Amino acid sequence: MKRKALSVFLVLIAVVSLCACGGGGQTGSTTLNVYNWGEYIDLSTLDEFTARTGINVNYTTYASNEEMYSKIVSGAASYDVIIPSEYMISKMIDEDLLAELNFDNIPNYQYIGEDYKGQDYDPDNKYSVPYTWGTVVIVYNTKYVDEADVEDESIELLWNEKYAGKILMFDNPRDAFALAHAKLGHSMNTQDPAYWEAAAEELIRQKPLVQAYVMDQVFDKMLGEEAWIAPYYAGDAITMMDENEDLAAYVPVEGANRFFDAMCVLKNSRHKAEAEAFINFMCDTEIAAQNAEEVCYAIPQVESFKLLDEETQNDTMVYPPKEVLDRCEVFVNLPAETLELQSRLWIKLKTSYR
Repeated sequence: MKRKALSVFLVLIAVVSLCACGGGGQTGSTTLNVYNWGEYIDLSTLDEFTARTGINVNYTTYASNEEMYSKIVSGAASYDVIIPSEYMISKMIDEDLLAELNFDNIPNYQYIGEDYKGQDYDPDNKYSVPYTWGTVVIVYNTKYVDEADVEDESIELLWNEKYAGKILMFDNPRDAFALAHAKLGHSMNTQDPAYWEAAAEELIRQKPLVQAYVMDQVFDKMLGEEAWIAPYYAGDAITMMDENEDLAAYVPVEGANRFFDAMCVLKNSRHKAEAEAFINFMCDTEIAAQNAEEVCYAIPQVESFKLLDEETQNDTMVYPPKEVLDRCEVFVNLPAETLELQSRLWIKLKTSYR
């Protein structure tokens, strides 16, 4: 579902825009460090940003919110722009890791839909600008998974012993535990220790069926048919489905995480104005549409949405209907004691031999 014709059209618009503005007025001496999820940007936009502004981009990726957070708090590297998910944004705000944004430098913020502002993770819209949103889905290979096992679109597929050794699982605790909570009928944001213990037991029971705990490795394993079933994020699922027509996906009936990822600037950034210029650029109507067409995630930029073709606008995997979203849950930043319990139970799972 990557509409390349749209990409060509938007690149032409960008080229005309660059010519009109003379390539920007920056000196080119600044290098902006951007840290983002893997497979989550149209890389050509980085070159366009440099051509337009003269600001260089050092672009690196991470596989999970937790990996990103650990890298930042360790001080192992210095970043300017990061794109965390909602619960991690809330955590980083609480820990004073994010800078308050100067929205005078982000005029394209006006095109972000009101439905995506004032979210619980940043209620006063001080620290973040929405990037994309989506849901977790279960991806499966129709060549190997019996139709009868998916017709109810249940989360139980991830625990189906028939497919032992062909099932993948998230290699991060927040997403993995969320699936177990949903299977048991719990809130994904529960703080009840008994519910967390029960979810851990579900994951331990699943472990003998799991080929591997993965993040970005899911692409090679599912596309190469080394694995047949995996939970992952909807946009990445669409990317995989584009490349292997035997793959399909669904949002489980028991519920799934609905996530919001947003662009933020770290408080210790030495290039805050340039970082805000990058955020503004990614919210440009043509650029945001081009990026959305590449990454296959839903976008909060309302003018960009109008540029997407009708097929994309009506794609229920990208933009699920209300009845699907109503059974999804947005993560919140859990209290410290719950996160400590999650960490202990995750270690217990990963070191279990059951």
